[in-house]
Amino acid sequence: MKHLKILSVTSELYPLVKTGGLADVAGALPLALQAHDVDMRTLVPGYPAVLKALTDARVLHQFVNLFGGKARLLAGEVAGLHLYALDAPHLYDRPGNPYMGPDGLDWPDNALRFAALSRVGADIGKGLLKEFHPSIVHCHDWQAGLVPVYLHYDGGQRPKTVITVHNLAFQGRFAPEILHEIGLPPAAFSMDGIEYFGGISYLKGGLQFADWITTVSPTYAKEIQDPEAGMGLEGLLGARAEHVSGILNGIDINVWNPATDARLPAPYSAKKLSPRGKSKRALQKRLGLADDADAMVFGVISRLSWQKGLDLLLEALPTLLHEGGQLALLGAGDRELEAAYRQAQVEHPGRVGCIIGYDEGLAHLIQAGSDALLVPSRFEPCGLTQMCALRYGAVPVVARVGGLNDTIIEANEMALAVGVATGFQFAPVTTPAFNDAIRRAASAFRDRKIWKQLQVNGMKSDVSWTIPGKRYADLYRHILA
Repeated sequence: MKHLKILSVTSELYPLVKTGGLADVAGALPLALQAHDVDMRTLVPGYPAVLKALTDARVLHQFVNLFGGKARLLAGEVAGLHLYALDAPHLYDRPGNPYMGPDGLDWPDNALRFAALSRVGADIGKGLLKEFHPSIVHCHDWQAGLVPVYLHYDGGQRPKTVITVHNLAFQGRFAPEILHEIGLPPAAFSMDGIEYFGGISYLKGGLQFADWITTVSPTYAKEIQDPEAGMGLEGLLGARAEHVSGILNGIDINVWNPATDARLPAPYSAKKLSPRGKSKRALQKRLGLADDADAMVFGVISRLSWQKGLDLLLEALPTLLHEGGQLALLGAGDRELEAAYRQAQVEHPGRVGCIIGYDEGLAHLIQAGSDALLVPSRFEPCGLTQMCALRYGAVPVVARVGGLNDTIIEANEMALAVGVATGFQFAPVTTPAFNDAIRRAASAFRDRKIWKQLQVNGMKSDVSWTIPGKRYADLYRHILA
């Protein structure tokens, strides 16, 4: 098996900087690839949290002027990950969210901030560093989308490139006037370049020039080639269909393990489920829900947004309550949805409990204490929360889209008969269909034998990075061959 060197370029990375699933993937994939003789190193922006974690950083290169200021390329290790950090204070030395200011608006210089990340990623790919010459540069989302673009217009020898689309809705769109400032030639502003509806799109550039495109689930790879989910890029993706793959994400089964999770009041496993009841009681107490072991607790851990279908859940709430359910929700996002859930909590004391915000410990408790986990997304590239739910014995109720379709086996009559069902799917993504799924889940919950089988099936599912890691390693070797 040939030893491979891969550079990953990402704007966030667990456990240092995280706003969503991208960070989880970028942090887990390098570790999963070690078993396949792949040395993956990761280039990340030098945010304050990253530089703080790199206590023994080495300076590998200095830039006199990188898009408006001096910069350094640092190397170090954190949590078993080999990192290259782009220390550019004028671009990254800012508090809080990596993409937005305290006012909730995008940083006005995001075009430069992530062009710089891509520019350095391309330079490393071309041999900037003596210690590491990657055969492939793996770019994640629009923030690294210009890596293949720079390599294309630079000319000369270059590594192969892969771009992974974690969410096609975020495309890195900017005014065309930025083209010269980010160091690209006028020829790049064309239909065959990075021009996109009169502006430019970093993601479109990556999709146009990368040697291979991956998405984070097989179903999503197909969905984005159709107008309904293609976000205006379906034509390009359809034209490149032979170079598009869907590889399902995994989760870190060491972090998400109910048998060893210190955040829970009691450990449990598929073989010994009874201690799980302690988590349910703890969750009910934490969210002010009635202490009722027989009530079906529906959990939600989500961004509150239209994409995630959290407006549909409000419409389906009467059905959930009519079935004797309780709602335990953790999330933040759309201000109107936040207010609506706060109001629902006031109107249904003891039956609806909401925490607006994010709390990692509470997220674990919701997975362990809920009977079912609701994921009514209108589109979902992969989704990780339903995989955590499987691991923790919370039976998922999901929309039949993207990675939700690929990870949950519908509890229809045949799947229940042969003992493979793990949850409930609904389609189309409408309130009536969602209501029906909630009723089916509630009916199954009342049959404790069926419900326990669903829990055990889910907990035995392989949601680790073992299979995805092998598939990425195989893809890299296929591209090089």
